[in-house]
This record gives sequence, structure tokens and C-alpha cells, in this order.
Amino acid sequence: MPNIAKFANNKFSLSVQYASEAADVPDRSKFRRWVDASLNKSALVTLRIVDEAEGRALNRDFRGKDYATNVLTFAYGEEAGKLTGDIVICAPVVEREAHEQGKPVPEHYAHLTVHGVLHLQGYDHENEPQAREMESLEVEIMRKLGFNDPYASEQS
Repeated sequence: MPNIAKFANNKFSLSVQYASEAADVPDRSKFRRWVDASLNKSALVTLRIVDEAEGRALNRDFRGKDYATNVLTFAYGEEAGKLTGDIVICAPVVEREAHEQGKPVPEHYAHLTVHGVLHLQGYDHENEPQAREMESLEVEIMRKLGFNDPYASEQS
């Protein structure tokens, strides 16, 4: 199991862009807390909350998948010793998934923020060992933030 003690307490810059009219989108302070808990180094992060049309266009243009997905991470590497990247969260998908999974909407936003920040740092889930490592980090960070295991409903 990875050690999450190396996470948090890093200097980072966070820009939050609200490009969706969704009602249940958390405020900047919550996103800042979730990003902070997920980082293991300094970073410059832009977090953009989008509607379904923008989420679908980005997923189509950058991943070749013609549907809106919950979260996309664009990692640009390091600049002056800081990770740089954009995380895009699609509000309608988050709300739909939260309801389908029986989770509070803010908790699902927290999970997807953590997930996106881990991707920014190079974590991935393309194969089973990578997925286990990334998911165990997500579970630990979410617990540290006071949330439930985001994968518990998938395991039952």
C-alpha cells in the first residue's frame, strides 16, 4: 500500500474556472482542499468545471471518444520545478454518476478531483498493478478527507 504521508503541504497555485450552470458544484475552497490533499509536489493547476457539450468536445478531440466523460487531465510536465496541468470535470456527468452510484454529489466531485490530480502526477490505471496503486491512494486520500471509499459500491 502506498504511503500518503508524502502528500499535501505543498505550495501550489489553483485556478478554478466555472463554465457550467450546474447547481451542486462545490466552491473553490473545497476544490483547493481536495487538490492539496492529493499533491505530492508543487504545482500550477487549472481546474475547469464544464457542461456536457464542452466535456464531449474535449474527450472527442483529445481522446477520440465521442462522449462526455467525468474527468480529463492534461498534464504538461514541469515548469520551474512545478507540475503544470489542467483538470476538466464535467458537471452533468458527475451529478448523473453520483445519483446512479448513490453517492453525495460533493463526495463524487472530491473523488474525481483527487483522481485527476493523481493523473497529473503520473499515476494511471491502464493495467492492473497501476490501477491497484492508484485506487489505493484514492481510497486513502478520500478517507483522510473524511469521505467513504469511492470504490466500495463497485466491490459489492
